[in-house]
Formats: sequence, C-alpha cells, structure tokens
Amino acid sequence: QVPLVESGGDSVQAGGSLRLSCAASGYTYNNMGWFRQVPGKEREGVAAIATGSLPTYYTDSVKGRFTISRDNRNKILYLQMNSLKPEDTGMYYCAADRSTSFSVPGLTTWVREMERRYNNWGQGTQVTVSP
Repeated sequence: QVPLVESGGDSVQAGGSLRLSCAASGYTYNNMGWFRQVPGKEREGVAAIATGSLPTYYTDSVKGRFTISRDNRNKILYLQMNSLKPEDTGMYYCAADRSTSFSVPGLTTWVREMERRYNNWGQGTQVTVSP
C-alpha cells in the first residue's frame, strides 16, 4: 500500500488559516482522516470523514474551526483550518482504509483504532502557529 501524500502545511500566526491536502491516488478508500503529532506525545485523531462525506468526526479542540472534506473523484482529502491557535502546531498526517462507518460513534471508534494500529504513515506536513 502506497502511503498517502500530505501537503499544505506552513507557518502562520494565530488566527490565520491553512488548507491541508492529502492525495490518495491509485486507491479507493472509504474512511479517511487527519491525525496530528507533537514531539513527545502520541499521535491523535483530529478529524475524519466517511465515504459519502457523512458522518464526520472532530476532536473537541478543533470543533467549529476545522472542516474536513473529500473529493472522491480526484481522491483528495482536505482539512480547512481556520482561527488557528498555537496549540494546533504539529505534524499532520492523513490515513485511510477500506473501513466504512455509518455513525459518529462508529467513526470515532475507527479514529481510535487508526491511532493504535495504522502503520502506513506518510511524510506528513508541518503546521506551525505562532502566538
């Protein structure tokens, strides 16, 4: 399985916006998600989305500020990040597989499983938010 390719990370000031992209060319995935890692901490799920763009999952700290979306035709996953805060700083990775979720609890379970077992992480894209 070819790792997904993330892009769009940058250094911005607090309050700014970024849009991350993840290219999943060559494969058809169902559930897809964005994960974040800060040095010294475990990788955590930030947002996830099922095949038909519903349901979606957001970790509490990004609700109302981040929006996950997907372009199934071009096999691209996006993360629109608004009102960025310094605590959003980290390396952002995308992950996907053939699992299908039909509810928010189901998608949340998938996020937790991916945090624990996914082993095909790509290079990631760095997001740095300064105060």
